[in-house]
Amino acid sequence: MKKITCLITAIIATASMAQTIAVQQFAAGFTAPVEITHAGDDRLFVVQQGGAIRILNTDGTINPTNFLTLNTSVISTGGERGLLGLAFHPDYEQNGFFYVNYTRAGDGATVIARYQVSTANPNVANPASATTILTVPQPFSNHNGGTIKFGPDGYLYIGMGDGGAGGDPGNRAQNLNDNLGKMLRIDVDGGSPYTIPADNPFAGAVPGNDEIWASGLRNPWKFSFDKVTGDLWIADVGQAVMEEINKAAPTAGGLNYGWKCYEGSSVFSSSCATGTGFTFPIAEYTHSATGGCSVTGGYVYRGTTYPNFIGKYFFADYCVNRIGMFTEGGDIAYSNLLPGVGGITSFGEDITGELYFASSSNGRIYRILDSSLGTSDFSANGFSLYPNPAGAVLHLTSAQREISSVRIFDLTGKVVLNQPLTPALQQSIDIAALSGGLYTITVSDNEGRTYSSKWSKL
Repeated sequence: MKKITCLITAIIATASMAQTIAVQQFAAGFTAPVEITHAGDDRLFVVQQGGAIRILNTDGTINPTNFLTLNTSVISTGGERGLLGLAFHPDYEQNGFFYVNYTRAGDGATVIARYQVSTANPNVANPASATTILTVPQPFSNHNGGTIKFGPDGYLYIGMGDGGAGGDPGNRAQNLNDNLGKMLRIDVDGGSPYTIPADNPFAGAVPGNDEIWASGLRNPWKFSFDKVTGDLWIADVGQAVMEEINKAAPTAGGLNYGWKCYEGSSVFSSSCATGTGFTFPIAEYTHSATGGCSVTGGYVYRGTTYPNFIGKYFFADYCVNRIGMFTEGGDIAYSNLLPGVGGITSFGEDITGELYFASSSNGRIYRILDSSLGTSDFSANGFSLYPNPAGAVLHLTSAQREISSVRIFDLTGKVVLNQPLTPALQQSIDIAALSGGLYTITVSDNEGRTYSSKWSKL
């Protein structure tokens, strides 16, 4: 059982049940991790800003050989530059194609390039397979965006920042003839190197660059798609006052998110026509109120392990070591601070929908868990356990049903304790040999009925 780094409580104002987020260290040993994704199987691929893509296995081990390495003759690094994004083709199992986003050596231009996995080894890419798909010049070294993802429509979406400096001096985010400050959408299967989807809002004779899907973005460092609804969630990094989270239906192309006319929902530039034609954030927060400085977008939880999390959007801020949850009801709930965690740069979703995040300051990957202690059938039938979290001994009590046996499972579902008991209303279980972490306990009464609850070991 891996170490539980900390337990943090986040109470949603509109929820009937408190939700407790547990953060569990899953792996260590990365350098400046900026992206976590999967290739349609149970491996996780971790992108390091310096140019390496590494494979993280389900047991927390890291393959000794990089999946891909791009050296300084290919990419420029430092500051906000580097290897920034990774997306696997929807038909990766058949064609072996994957796509990367990096800033180019020499001029710092954004490059979207396609590579192919080695035919001899599924854990290694073919470095000679590089094909440049798209290049976007960058006037400054910052606000490069970074995330690339295939949408539910099979098209490749590319998040582009406004080109950098401060305050978008070139007014690029509002310029439909410039790919900076935009969300781009291209069809990598329709031609060489790509074609334009017919329903792109500015395709063909419509004024504006054909690649543009959405405009008015400052630096959409992280975005994601809801696995169930297909909704696009964009976390756009603010200037000096506001961080914002945007949401759009999968067919909602042509939206203008307001930058630099607006920072969040507040006027930034008085030179813009205000109030019309803009799509404002579904959620926002100020730097002054939260201590934040740069939103790190995440995912809507669509896993099956933690029902309390389903439908909630998880995010963080690079400058504040805590996790945020946004509900469909419009509430933002924040966890307590996470000791030892710093510079949250990316979230990741595995093949089952479970969530992870990366800390750039310590090079570690963490899992997000729900440590809500107790289930309805456990408490409703008069069972309780204490203390929680427990140390060497876990005490169980029942109001009316004698407890005749106990089984304890770790997070993988492995039975780590199976103990028959002399039936009694109170039982004390020696758990000193168990490692710290989250567990599920199942108790059986003297009639063979079972009841379960979650708990944690210090």
